[in-house]
Amino acid sequence: MSDPTQPSAPEFESRDPNSPEFWDERFERGFMPWDQAGVPSAFESFAARHAGAAVLIPGCGSAYEAVWLAGHGYPVRAIDFSPAAVAAAHEQLGAQHADLVEQADFFTYELPFTPAWIYERAFLCALPLARRADYARRMADLLPGGALLAGFFFIGATPKGPPFGIERAELDGLLKPYFELIEDEPVHDSIAVFAGRERWLTWRRRV
Repeated sequence: MSDPTQPSAPEFESRDPNSPEFWDERFERGFMPWDQAGVPSAFESFAARHAGAAVLIPGCGSAYEAVWLAGHGYPVRAIDFSPAAVAAAHEQLGAQHADLVEQADFFTYELPFTPAWIYERAFLCALPLARRADYARRMADLLPGGALLAGFFFIGATPKGPPFGIERAELDGLLKPYFELIEDEPVHDSIAVFAGRERWLTWRRRV
């Protein structure tokens, strides 16, 4: 039985979330159930506590948070490997901030700065399950000791995806070799696709 809280998906040709074409189709056809069309309150609260921190946003989608950060004077770089997603982000950013978002592969991207914070929002849950260990290692490689991986994590396994939920024990197993969990908070304003299963987690890179 279908879930009435979830939008029904049109038929797509691309079935491989490892491919940019998978995401291009969804952005081009406006099927983006993960898109909040705004900036979450937990994000604003966290950013306010870390004023001026340099931020990387992988899998940025429409990049609402990058717009917010740039407008508040934060150094920020947002990336997505879907050309259609990058085009959507550029529409949000406007010409004055267009250079903040670029098409790139998170796993090979060379950052122009060392981030103090990497923002997680619907990126891990967009990745195929086989890439989860790569995600953890890459986050650890990009962040120096004491820097933060923080954002929204979609907890609990899902039968299919994306989004691919992750059991809490698996998430802990992935990240704890590299990071210490320092914040764990419920999320009360999730969009429908994530409702009741998001946690705001802040992980500090071990020195």
